[in-house]
Amino acid sequence: MTEENDAFADNQAEREQAKALRERARSGGLRFEAYLPGSMADWVLERVEGGWFADPSEAVFAIVSNYIDLEPHRDLRDELLRRQLDASLEDVKAGRVRDLDEVMDELRREVTKPRPEPAHWEKIAR
Repeated sequence: MTEENDAFADNQAEREQAKALRERARSGGLRFEAYLPGSMADWVLERVEGGWFADPSEAVFAIVSNYIDLEPHRDLRDELLRRQLDASLEDVKAGRVRDLDEVMDELRREVTKPRPEPAHWEKIAR
């Protein structure tokens, strides 16, 4: 098993479903529901409002296309990761860090609190 597969070793049912759908998806595409947390949803909806994308589906299509285009360019991916890590180190150097116990307590509270019903995008028939 590769390192990437090890991270998802507990999703055997999803992996089997992907295998079963692959041939049909090659010819007819793949439709699925996606959940985005608030900050990501806000980013996508802001771009739809601004006319960058027609709808959230188009945004996901463009982002996945960019990811596929970037995949063979490991040097660029590594550079992007390095820049993200450098930005994180700048936060540490500037003192913009929090105590681990404080963060863990906050995460426990977040995980246990009830979640509001997510917004649902409806495709507009034209």
